Amino acid sequence: MKRLAPAVLALAIMAGACAPSKLAYGKVRSALVDAGLSDANAACMAERMTDRLTLGQLQRLQSLQAPKRGLSDYVLTVRRLGDAELLGVTTSAAALCATGFAPEKK
Repeated sequence: MKRLAPAVLALAIMAGACAPSKLAYGKVRSALVDAGLSDANAACMAERMTDRLTLGQLQRLQSLQAPKRGLSDYVLTVRRLGDAELLGVTTSAAALCATGFAPEKK
């Protein structure tokens, strides 16, 4: 029984580590839709961005709300935030999702 306890604890920690990422995905996807992106592009980009950005960077994305717009307009808006890492991750996610090279885009 004592040997089982560390294994159970390790599994609980690993399961808990996955939960914030899944919660962040939903928030990022919603923020991208609120920023004017299509549902398909928002879902694809959120999958890529969630694990690559900090919580602070993800929160900054939530402030970008607008009517429907294209990926290039969104990237230009993110550029105005002045965060090089945020811009790089957003640009690569947008490019991969727009071209269909992202495995998340179906």
